[in-house]
Amino acid sequence: MAKSPEAMAETMIANMQDKTGKTLPQWLAIVKKSKLDKHGLIVKHLKTDHGMTHGFANLVAHKALKSDAGSADTDLVAAQYSGPKADLKPIYNAIIKAAEACGGVEIAPKKAYVSLRRSKQFAIVQPSTRTRVDLGLNLKGEAPTERLEASGSFNAMVSHRVRLEKPADVDKAVKGWIRKAWQGA
Repeated sequence: MAKSPEAMAETMIANMQDKTGKTLPQWLAIVKKSKLDKHGLIVKHLKTDHGMTHGFANLVAHKALKSDAGSADTDLVAAQYSGPKADLKPIYNAIIKAAEACGGVEIAPKKAYVSLRRSKQFAIVQPSTRTRVDLGLNLKGEAPTERLEASGSFNAMVSHRVRLEKPADVDKAVKGWIRKAWQGA
C-alpha cells in the first residue's frame, strides 16, 4: 500500500537537508523573511529564487502557512463545520460512514475539504455553501448523470461531483458511487 501523505511529508522533511541544503526550520525562516503569505507565491519564490523542486517548495509552503493536516493548529474538520456550516456536519458523518463501510479508508483533512484515500485519493468532501456539501469522486470513464455531475470547475482532483443537502441524500446510489471510486483507488 502506498504511503499516506503525512508519511510522505515526514520522509521529505527527513531528507530535506540532503536534497535542498537546508532544514525545514531554515526554509521556514526564509519564507517568513520573504513576507509572502500566498501558497502559490511562496512556491514560486522557492523554486525561482532558491532552485527548489516543486515537491519540496509545496511542502515548505504548506508548513509555512499551516495549511496541511499535519501543521494545523486546530481541528480542520471542526473548523469546516462550524458557524453557519455547523448544520452540515451530519452529511459529512454520513459520507464518512459510507466510505468506511468499504474497508480501509484514510481520512485526510485539509483546510477547506477532507480527502478520502485508499492507496490514492478517491474522493473529497467539501462544505461548499451554508446549505450544501459537495462530494467529489474519482470515477474516470463514468458517464455523468443529472445527479452525478462532471466535476467541471468544482475541483480538478476529481472527475465527478454530487451535491448533498441532507444526510438522507447519502443514499444507495451515492454509497454505490463511493464504493466504485474506493475500488478504483
